[in-house]
Amino acid sequence: MKKILFILVVALISQCVIAQKAALVVQKKKVGFIKPDGSWIIEPTLKDAGNFADGLAPFKEGKEWGYINGEGEVVIKPTYAKVKSFNSGLAIVLLNKEWMYINKKGEKVEMPESKELYSFEDGVAYIKQNDLVGLINPEGEIILEPTYDKIYAFKNGHAKVKKGESYGLINTMGKIVLPAEYEGLGIWSEGNLTAKKDGVSGMIVDSKFIKVEGALKIWDFRDGEELTYANDALKLVGFINRKGEWVIKPNYKKVRGFYNGLAPVMTVDKWGYINTKGEMVIPETFRDAEIFSADGLAPVKMDKLWGFIDTSGKLVVDYEYEISNRGLLAVGLIFGKGNEKGFYNGLARVSKKKKWGFIDTKGNVLNNTWFDRVESFTDINK
Repeated sequence: MKKILFILVVALISQCVIAQKAALVVQKKKVGFIKPDGSWIIEPTLKDAGNFADGLAPFKEGKEWGYINGEGEVVIKPTYAKVKSFNSGLAIVLLNKEWMYINKKGEKVEMPESKELYSFEDGVAYIKQNDLVGLINPEGEIILEPTYDKIYAFKNGHAKVKKGESYGLINTMGKIVLPAEYEGLGIWSEGNLTAKKDGVSGMIVDSKFIKVEGALKIWDFRDGEELTYANDALKLVGFINRKGEWVIKPNYKKVRGFYNGLAPVMTVDKWGYINTKGEMVIPETFRDAEIFSADGLAPVKMDKLWGFIDTSGKLVVDYEYEISNRGLLAVGLIFGKGNEKGFYNGLARVSKKKKWGFIDTKGNVLNNTWFDRVESFTDINK
């Protein structure tokens, strides 16, 4: 009996998780939202809209913007000339030519004085005073006095900062992780990041700078992956580990990152896949190739169209799609990310005959429906 109850609870949780994702779609110049099962959250009746974030999505009615929730209900009536996405319970809006923060009740929220307003991200937002940048929290407390010339976007709870011509790293508490003494810094990933100091390319390991011998440029690590790629003076590309050691020598003209133990590489003019030992496990036969997804499939291009292969190199979805991110309508793009190439949570965003839709890992079109445009599924509450 306990086992049955456990299964039912897991099923209910799974349904809730699925219900918390949405994709923006455009049909006949009207915007709507669908769930991952293809059913409608809101049918395409909106003049304009943006992606969901922090539980709400901006939408336009007439010339004014408001916000709806994941059930399609209007939470904040269209009142504003311009709006930005919610994050940490707050959003920036333009009302009567004044930019301000509002909460999810549509109430104005007072914040410390700033030369301009910035959206919250990872629980913090920038403030600018005397041409220097600091940080505030959603409660309006200054957690980092304006100190830096620039603070870059937070990634994995860390942000690059610039002071003069030097770069450092801080966390979301405004604490210094790395002092501003580097010529360049990459994105923090599980304790590592690429760095450049005194004209030398290297990386941070255990909070210390380590030179990577022979590296001209090093690309950022992906979370969960032990290898990233780097090139040498001849601009050939290979792979290094998180200790800054070359694991696969720079023998390739082009590469992309490892995922699921495989990485796309090009030696001459075709793409194939190598494993973490540098062995070519899927021959270089493709015109183009992208990384594998958690679903175990990767987009590959033959001639002008894309299909999908599994990790053995077997073609699972035939070459009949476009997957490019380019050419999207501007509708909603300022409100969120998405539009990833390849599969994510069992669905891939593809185009066929100038229409857009989603396919599953067997190549079936979601709800057998095509749209003028679609954006990738995003978490409603993220």
